[in-house]
Amino acid sequence: MEISDSKHEKSLKHRLWHKLVGEPRNINEPSLFHKMSLIPILAWIGLGADGLSSSSYGPEEAFRALGSHTYIAVLIGVATAFTVFIIAYAYTRIIEHFPQGGGGYIVSTKTISQSAGVISGSALIVDYMLTITVSLVSCGDALFSFLPITFQKYKLIFVAFLIIVLIIMNLRGVKESVLALAPIFAIFVVTHIVLIGYGIFHHADQVGPVFSQFNNSFKQDIGTIGFIGILAIFLRAFSMGGGTYTGLEAVSNGMQIMREPRVQTGKRTMAYMAASLAFTACGLLICYALFQVKPAEGRTLNAILADEVFRNWPLAAGIALITILSEGALLLVGAQAGFVDGPRVMANMATDYWLPRRFAMLSERLTMHNGVLLMGIASIILLFYTNGSISALVVMYSINVFLTFSLSQFGMIRFFLHDKDKDKKWKRHIVIHVIGFILCITILCVTVYEKFGEGGWATLVITSVLIGFCYLIKRHYLKVRKAALQLEDILQKIRPGKAYNDEPLNQKEPTAILLVSGFNGFGLHTWLSINRKFPHFYKNFIFVSIAEVDQESFKGSEEMQQLRVTVEEGLKKYVHLVRSYGFAADFRMAAGTDVVDTATHLCSSLAKEYSRSMVFTGKLIFRKEHFLQKLLHNETAYAIQRRLQWDGIETVILPIRV
Repeated sequence: MEISDSKHEKSLKHRLWHKLVGEPRNINEPSLFHKMSLIPILAWIGLGADGLSSSSYGPEEAFRALGSHTYIAVLIGVATAFTVFIIAYAYTRIIEHFPQGGGGYIVSTKTISQSAGVISGSALIVDYMLTITVSLVSCGDALFSFLPITFQKYKLIFVAFLIIVLIIMNLRGVKESVLALAPIFAIFVVTHIVLIGYGIFHHADQVGPVFSQFNNSFKQDIGTIGFIGILAIFLRAFSMGGGTYTGLEAVSNGMQIMREPRVQTGKRTMAYMAASLAFTACGLLICYALFQVKPAEGRTLNAILADEVFRNWPLAAGIALITILSEGALLLVGAQAGFVDGPRVMANMATDYWLPRRFAMLSERLTMHNGVLLMGIASIILLFYTNGSISALVVMYSINVFLTFSLSQFGMIRFFLHDKDKDKKWKRHIVIHVIGFILCITILCVTVYEKFGEGGWATLVITSVLIGFCYLIKRHYLKVRKAALQLEDILQKIRPGKAYNDEPLNQKEPTAILLVSGFNGFGLHTWLSINRKFPHFYKNFIFVSIAEVDQESFKGSEEMQQLRVTVEEGLKKYVHLVRSYGFAADFRMAAGTDVVDTATHLCSSLAKEYSRSMVFTGKLIFRKEHFLQKLLHNETAYAIQRRLQWDGIETVILPIRV
């Protein structure tokens, strides 16, 4: 009765989970990568929305920083568009030379050093956490601009709810979440083309007076604060609007999800992103100046601008409302980039052992579920830490964005200098990165200087703590790897035997089923331990391995096939060695994202086939246990043992000391 109830409970739990996030994907489906990849227009929505949505708060921060010197907004708008195109073109070059994705982390690691890579990667992770929080707080600000001020107290709860919704959507899959959000993106693009286009066209006959006002204000400031003072105001406002450029690196980070040919898809997506962001950000700044928009409590500048532009239109209030609602909704789409690229950066760093390996693992829906959950939880913490203050969040946000930008541009400068003998056009290519580096490092320095005491320090502290944590993790993994290599050096001295057994396995004989992960010292140690503890008892040895599909291997059908070939070659080595000592041996393998589930099913089927069998697996043990070991090393062996023993299959875990 207890078994029946347990199975019913488990089945109900799984049904509810699959109802929420979708049914498991079949990794053996030939068209899987084609179905999950994004064409340029969808990639623009999924990744470009982060950059485009930043126009909802970046230009506003820059305009507010001008104070009474609003005439400079026109220059800020032109400079913003220029900077967008410079950074976008620089990242297009990165896409060409690093088509495997990874963006700033990969570029810094490959062209500068591993230390620069971990700094860039850590900055990106914190940046994407802030991407989610900034975008959704701005979304809340935009939507609550049309509600009575008494409703402001519910804004934090509303934003936290939006984060939870996005977590669930991204657990279902990237393409699914992008398709669901596509209509919002389309409405934003249409409404803001109308808003900016009509706003500028409406003032076309006032170009003369506006230019005259600009000239008078400029002369007045020259006489009072001088050219240096004007330049200082310009640089400060330009830097405070640094949030405008966030998201431009998203395409280079998310190349894995692009439709083949990936480089062309990535470059086209980058062009869409740059053109749309430059038009929107520059256009909004010009409109702020033309309409002489004044800040008002509880309302965004874009909401005020929409009221002014559509004032004399039929159904003016409704059109303005739809425009700002689409802006708030696009910020919801913009947060998507944090959930798409943040976990991918974490997966790349986990592959290089800077973060726990579990962040490179995929769920049954082929999403990086651990990264998605961490990004969501961290963004909720940041939301309540800043009390939903967009000003504080943008300050924290901009610092890491330009830290990564600066490292990436410096890395590409070194890349072209190193390969100048191979590329005859290196001088032409390097110019864009030099300009990009100067722009990015200038904005970074000004932002840190201006806003360090207003919350900028928090970003630097959080990022520094994460970097320190990464070094602790790397040191631990290297220590374990060193011990593993020592074990392998000892066991590699084992020579093949001279009594080769080529007979098939006898299903009636005692059989040892060994779970191994590649041909290595751990697997050999497990086999030798069985022979030592149960001498001459087991006649059959079956080596079982799971081709674990993680972020590193899930890049295309060729990588998946190579993974299977590598696992099979390792298993054949075990079989050949064991048969050389006179035992009957064979192997079984399967591919899957969940090692516990896949291994349990495979071992269960073998146990039915070989009635006198027992499952063996190895487990690393340490002299002194601490929390870091439990975090960095999974409990796969114990989980498999529990599942198999519950099904009545005897399972033994053999300790491996390191």
